[in-house]
Amino acid sequence: MLPLHYDVDLVIGSIVISILACYIALSVESAIPRNIKNNISYQKVSILLSGFFFGIAIWLMHFIGMLACHLPSGYYFDYTLTIVSLLIAFIASSFAVWLTSQATLTTPKLMLGSVLMGLGISGMHYLGMMGLIIDGYSSFYNLLIVTCSVLIAIFGSGITFWLLFKYKNAVLNKSWYKLLLAVMMAFTIVGMHYTGMAAVSFHLNSATSAEVVVQQNQGIIFFLIVFVTSLVLAVSFIITLLEQRLEERNKELLNLNKDLASQALQDNLTKLPNRLFLTEYANLLFSQQRLSRGKSAFLYIDIDRFKAVNDVFGHHIGDQLLIQVANRIHKQLASNEKLMRIGGDEFLLVIEDSTIEYATYTAERTHQIVQEGFLIAGKEINMSISIGIAIFPEHGNNLQDLMMNADSAMLHSKKQGRNTYSIFGYSDVQSESKSQTKLINDLYKAVEEQQFTLFYQPKFITNTEEICGVEALIRWNHPIHGLLGPNMFIHGAEKTGLIIQMGYWALEQACKQIQIWENANQKQFFPLAVNLSAIQFEHKHLFSILENLFSRYEIKSDRLMIEITESTAMHNVDTSLRSFLRLRQMGIKLAIDDFGTGHSSFLYLKQLPVDELKIDRAFIKDLEQNSKDEIILESIVKLATNLGLIVTAEGVETEFQKDVLKRLGCHQLQGFLLGKPMPVEELEKRHC
Repeated sequence: MLPLHYDVDLVIGSIVISILACYIALSVESAIPRNIKNNISYQKVSILLSGFFFGIAIWLMHFIGMLACHLPSGYYFDYTLTIVSLLIAFIASSFAVWLTSQATLTTPKLMLGSVLMGLGISGMHYLGMMGLIIDGYSSFYNLLIVTCSVLIAIFGSGITFWLLFKYKNAVLNKSWYKLLLAVMMAFTIVGMHYTGMAAVSFHLNSATSAEVVVQQNQGIIFFLIVFVTSLVLAVSFIITLLEQRLEERNKELLNLNKDLASQALQDNLTKLPNRLFLTEYANLLFSQQRLSRGKSAFLYIDIDRFKAVNDVFGHHIGDQLLIQVANRIHKQLASNEKLMRIGGDEFLLVIEDSTIEYATYTAERTHQIVQEGFLIAGKEINMSISIGIAIFPEHGNNLQDLMMNADSAMLHSKKQGRNTYSIFGYSDVQSESKSQTKLINDLYKAVEEQQFTLFYQPKFITNTEEICGVEALIRWNHPIHGLLGPNMFIHGAEKTGLIIQMGYWALEQACKQIQIWENANQKQFFPLAVNLSAIQFEHKHLFSILENLFSRYEIKSDRLMIEITESTAMHNVDTSLRSFLRLRQMGIKLAIDDFGTGHSSFLYLKQLPVDELKIDRAFIKDLEQNSKDEIILESIVKLATNLGLIVTAEGVETEFQKDVLKRLGCHQLQGFLLGKPMPVEELEKRHC
């Protein structure tokens, strides 16, 4: 028997060349220009080229491996069998590539392609071995080992083609992955070749007994080759499975990120685009409109009296109403129109390349479709909308200005009676509304940063003109507009609910000041009066906060006076009576402010445990001798005095007014004639 020995360098070279050829075969598709990839001819050429290079990989591996084997001199090859072996490798490889290149790869197709490729590799090898002729020797094959070599070829080919199909669209263009597939395919060919070489034995025509030992050595080499090949294929298979798992996780993460990105730009309730989407969309829109010098319309849509729907029918009905309104408007949109939800019951309709005429037509059309009524949970709900229209770039060249101006126009529609639309215009009314909107927006930051201060206006005893207390009046130190009086922001604070935080801040500042004046024994400034709004007067935490302030600053409660307007006190007499009694029990002094402007009567006034009555400045402003205002004032002063109340006149600005009020018996005076609202430092400087 002829012992087989190998040249290690040539063995390594055969492996490297096989890997290189397989890599080229896997790279054929990416080397073709993209503009012809959908061509049928391209597909055929791609399959043939891949089959050719796989065939070359098998063929080169075989013959370089044969050259690595130390064969005796005098051997030669049958060229016919050699060429036929190459054709077999080429045909089998091409057919296998064609199967795995289909749109779907079923298990039968994969198995058929693996078998064909494995048989192609095996056929190439054993047909090539039949073409090897060694003078004086005959070849014999171990069928068990031959079977193992064929199974190695089929199994390795199956794994390689399955992974090739699995990842051809996802990661095939990555060089590292193609290299991994090329190595797997190359080791399949190498494993088959050297296992096949272990299956053959060459015997002299007159064999000796030494062949048994040689066969044992050949068996050891065979099992070593099978073990190494199986180990490489197993490791490669595990790596590819891990890569598959990682790829699936990456796809899941990518889909999740897409969902999150979509949700971030979408309103959860109506599924319309939201404010975040509007910002990105507006930037792109403005860029396009500036280039084309086009116009776009912004329609600010607000549902009229939506709060009443929630209060009467419940929030779940309100939510369904929002959904149906959004769907109804969305159905009638043209291709150049986009609807977004930007607030609770507020929507924005953007019309690209629009004129004012088309914007007003769209507003009228939207009014009509909304007024048709809605049937929700068996309840018929009729509603209307108010719309404000602003045009880019006439009414603003950025999103903030356009939104504010469209909102201002919408508020103008509300003032006109609702259920209509208005086009923004730089009128005094809308300018004032716009200014108020900006101030309300700034008010949130003002509350957060406590941009307020207290001014103090003294009150004086009528007869002696001695100071007998002060009233705390809030001012806003606006960073841009400077010092603002309460008439500029109190209404906005009440609308937003910020008045509660502002009121408690004012109460705490007043208590701090009372503590300072008590320690300095400056009793002339007591009582210190603080105005409470209707919202705060009815706030559930008012009493507990007052008790906490008295305890924290250790002040006497009768140093503080709370002023409530007449309209607030008369809003709910029973509730007001209970609140007044509770405040009186705490020792706080109480006053009715702006008396004469509401709808109270002395009958109710008799029931309220108040200490002071402040006559509204409207009666003082036009005061003339023997006028009706003087007669009314005289009646108020006498009746209040008989009820045991202190009467204070507000808005005293002239000597004549002071003299008349003194003659009528008014107890206290307050106004610019005697003392304007001033900072605490100026107050102490004048009256200490």
